[in-house]
Amino acid sequence: MGTVFSLDVRGGDPSVVETLLDEAVAGLRRVDEVFSTYREDSQVSRLARGELSLARCAPEVARVLELAAEAERVSDGWFSPSYRGRLDPTGIVKGWAVERAARLVADAGAGASGVSVNGGGDVQMLGTPGAARPWRVGVADPLRPGGLAAVVSAAGARELAVATSGTAERGAHIVDPRTGRPAVTDLVAVTVVGPRLTWADCWATAAFAMGSREGLRWLESLEGVEGLLMTAEGEVRCTGGLAGWLG
Repeated sequence: MGTVFSLDVRGGDPSVVETLLDEAVAGLRRVDEVFSTYREDSQVSRLARGELSLARCAPEVARVLELAAEAERVSDGWFSPSYRGRLDPTGIVKGWAVERAARLVADAGAGASGVSVNGGGDVQMLGTPGAARPWRVGVADPLRPGGLAAVVSAAGARELAVATSGTAERGAHIVDPRTGRPAVTDLVAVTVVGPRLTWADCWATAAFAMGSREGLRWLESLEGVEGLLMTAEGEVRCTGGLAGWLG
């Protein structure tokens, strides 16, 4: 997927965990083969060109497109699984794949107390790393390379996800679905905290495209979701409940 993945598993039977990690990594590679828009022979690329029907695709393609349609509905079209009329579910695939990999390891009965999977800075955490402290995720400051804008703590949560969308790493790559062109907003980054990375990743992208005022208002309306929005002028705007996850 053009980025780095890391998997952190605490506790459990080492031999079983190792096998599960191999399965999780193989699953991530499979997702890239099926969904990559950069591979001419991927199922999504062939589906977009009309060379392959949805019925002949792997079952997960239909599932991801269903989730993408739900994200488009909830965001009132600010998240879209298409780009200039061409199918492109990239905006949901990574978050979904990371969450799926984490749940594969956590739910397989290996006895792990905690699982964390990081895909290019978007993280799904399940369980706890141990009795000493909870999972913690640093949110990079887009205006101060090497600095942190916040630290999210998963204390008190059995599952938590953190996703960030912005221009710091990849430039202006987030598209305004109304114009088909890069989104022009006052934001440089949006971080979303919620239980599932599949949705946190989508909501961060949609809120970024909306801009700070509308994006903050919309995130406030979503149940169980908090957000941190940073403008190009260095202003930080947060949803009302975000403070409960910082530490």
